[in-house]
Amino acid sequence: MRVENVIQTTLKKMATESHISINGHTHVLYKENALSQQELIKQSEEFYRLLDERRSVREYADTPVPKEVIETLIKTASTAPSGAHKQPWTFCAVSNPILKTKIREAAEAEEKESYESRMSDRWLKDLEPMGTNMYKPFLEDAPWLIIIFKKVHNLDTNGEKVKNYYVNESVGIAAGMLITAIHNAGLVTLTHTPSPMNFLAKLLGRPSNERAFLLLPVGYPKTPTYVPDIERKSLDEVSKFYE
Repeated sequence: MRVENVIQTTLKKMATESHISINGHTHVLYKENALSQQELIKQSEEFYRLLDERRSVREYADTPVPKEVIETLIKTASTAPSGAHKQPWTFCAVSNPILKTKIREAAEAEEKESYESRMSDRWLKDLEPMGTNMYKPFLEDAPWLIIIFKKVHNLDTNGEKVKNYYVNESVGIAAGMLITAIHNAGLVTLTHTPSPMNFLAKLLGRPSNERAFLLLPVGYPKTPTYVPDIERKSLDEVSKFYE
């Protein structure tokens, strides 16, 4: 049999098998979700319109959010790609009111330092349209806080360091997917990064290989809630096409 025929036969066989072995590791058949060009355009536009409605919200209602929803949101974020599939993240979901109060107190202590001495005059001026300040009531008001920790490395059973790859990039992608999932579920959130965030690892008893990356309050907005009247950059301002 000619080499070309062998290759074609192998490829055809591979296309019909549910899984194959590559370098001794199992690879499963990708389930393609093929859409027509019209469907593709329609679906992409609908998703854009959904996400274009997303806003950062700082005022939360006390309406409860089921734990099951939070679990699903975290599972969704965990589908993110990561360097060598190390999945270098831990999502800590907090609903305990006492712990939320402790987090708020520690966060506001750091925010006070930032607003009074760490932030430049230019930074404070740029924040004026956002209407922010050192007080963070949403850390107690939101029914859930999700704190994303990045694993700077893993630890084996002997406590030895095991390298992770592209940690910030991987966790950043997972964070974006979590924010998207929160909005898609009909809830709101806010990216909160009190700096430094070392107090979060201490309050939540996280291991030494984890660092706080982002804090997201999750819940329903108060009624009424107002957000800054701002505009996103146009497509021309954020992209360049090479055709």
